[in-house]
Amino acid sequence: MALRWRDAMSTALYGPDGFFVSGAGPAAHFRTSVHASPVFASCLSRLLVSLDAALGHPARFDIVDVGAGRGELLRSLALAVGATTAGARPSPSGPASAGALSTAPVPLAQRVRLVAVEKASRPEDLPAEIEWMDEIPQGLTGLLVGTEWLDNVPLDLAVNTPGGWRYLLVDPATGEESTGDPVDVEDGSWLDQWWPAPAPAPAPASIKKFASGMGPGSDANFLINGVGGRGEVGRSRDEAWAAAVTHLDRGVALAVDYGHLREDRPIGGTLTGYRGGRQVAPVPDGSCDVTAHVAMDSVAAAGERVARCAYTLVSQREGLRALGADGGRPPLSLASRDPAGYVRALAAASAVAELTDPAGLGGHWWLLQPVGVALDPLMAR
Repeated sequence: MALRWRDAMSTALYGPDGFFVSGAGPAAHFRTSVHASPVFASCLSRLLVSLDAALGHPARFDIVDVGAGRGELLRSLALAVGATTAGARPSPSGPASAGALSTAPVPLAQRVRLVAVEKASRPEDLPAEIEWMDEIPQGLTGLLVGTEWLDNVPLDLAVNTPGGWRYLLVDPATGEESTGDPVDVEDGSWLDQWWPAPAPAPAPASIKKFASGMGPGSDANFLINGVGGRGEVGRSRDEAWAAAVTHLDRGVALAVDYGHLREDRPIGGTLTGYRGGRQVAPVPDGSCDVTAHVAMDSVAAAGERVARCAYTLVSQREGLRALGADGGRPPLSLASRDPAGYVRALAAASAVAELTDPAGLGGHWWLLQPVGVALDPLMAR
């Protein structure tokens, strides 16, 4: 039975046998910044220490990871916060002088509360100090982070026809698509504001039936025969982000994700799938990740309305460099003085290069939404 994409994605990703609920977890299927290098967590630790100071060293500092996978980021942050707040010397790959920024009477490591938010069951090997929840807790003070979370918030897809936008329906078992009803008023308003309408398809029959056998190198993600386009209705992502921000009493919400802005919306859409480290057809049967890039400007505006504070939207490359990861190669002179140190520094530089490559992970967007705290000092170079 054909369903709207939002309903099909919800079941495929988060149902009882969904992709993110069962199995080995996201790390077995695709590589995120968290999995790529400890440099990512090291840089976030500097943001945490600076944010702690800006908040006046609260008695409890919350670090909440939404869409936590199997807790990889929080495991790393627990170690990083313990090192930096103890005054340990940061590694060359991490942010400079992070430990020196800690002036709290009680170290952050002793005040931190680590919370993973995920629909899957708690991993058996997760450290006891990390809480595991299926919903974001209320009354947070500190950092709320979602790394490649919003791109997996289910959303509707629509196709522009001579009669206006209509929902795309999908058969969850096969991935075959068809047109459905006209979009409702709210989704229509979102599309009018945030997704410039492409040329309309001349008739519903122009939609290709999407088959799971189509490879990622085909035009499987472009369902209109070159004369129209599809829209990815990001209203559900706006609502998810705005709701998450309301859980912060004071602090910063950080979204890290693939995305695009209004002037650069992709006519063919970005819907795709991943399984076992490969891009695959986005068939919403629970066997693969189904994801679409995020309309970052729309999400940012939704957060700003709730927080009543201006946001910062930068590339991951800019964000990590502002937090001390420059990726510079070590001087060759180090190789003769300290060969082992040179190899370590070279490996660290390579890790930073992967995270900041604008053609890869460095092309992620960072959306920082402050709530009741000044943001500029936190991102000062």
